[in-house]
Amino acid sequence: MGLTGGIGAGKSAVARLLAGHGAVVIDADQLAREVVAPGTPGLRAVVEEFGSHLLGADGALDRAALGAVVFADPEARRRLEAITHPLVGAQAVERMAQAPADAVVVYDVPLLVEAGLADRYDVVVVVEAPLEVRLARLADRGLPPEQARARMANQADDAARRAVADVLVDNGGSLEDLRARVDEVWARLLAAHQPG
Repeated sequence: MGLTGGIGAGKSAVARLLAGHGAVVIDADQLAREVVAPGTPGLRAVVEEFGSHLLGADGALDRAALGAVVFADPEARRRLEAITHPLVGAQAVERMAQAPADAVVVYDVPLLVEAGLADRYDVVVVVEAPLEVRLARLADRGLPPEQARARMANQADDAARRAVADVLVDNGGSLEDLRARVDEVWARLLAAHQPG
């Protein structure tokens, strides 16, 4: 199953709730951090492409500094994605292969629509929330509204995500509302996952 949603929609909360039901969750954002960890070929390639000034004193990638570069320049973002997306994809395939044969595997992919990955999944779940809610959540995480809007502008819009969705999860309400909706989604996934 592919899980996606715009920044601030609450995709990670849905992933955690699905994991609580027993799903094997593979987080593309976590894989993206792993493939550029110190000592990796991914980090070396990013530094060769964008410069060593993006390294912190500890030798780790300064993700905020890199984000400032790539979210302001679509060509720079494409160059970064050309480095990281194949590495993340390879790691995801490896993790999926390690999951038990009877597991419900959830691939949490922020850019599922943008990367044209929807047809790779039996089910695509899209998490949505109103713009004001998303902006408030991102502000609570320390992301100023202008930066949040810039990141949203670099993502697919709600209509594009809805066009590939098999299941829509409205996350504009309370956590209890979200839990109830994820319980419904889980029941549907289990039913679809049964052989025969």
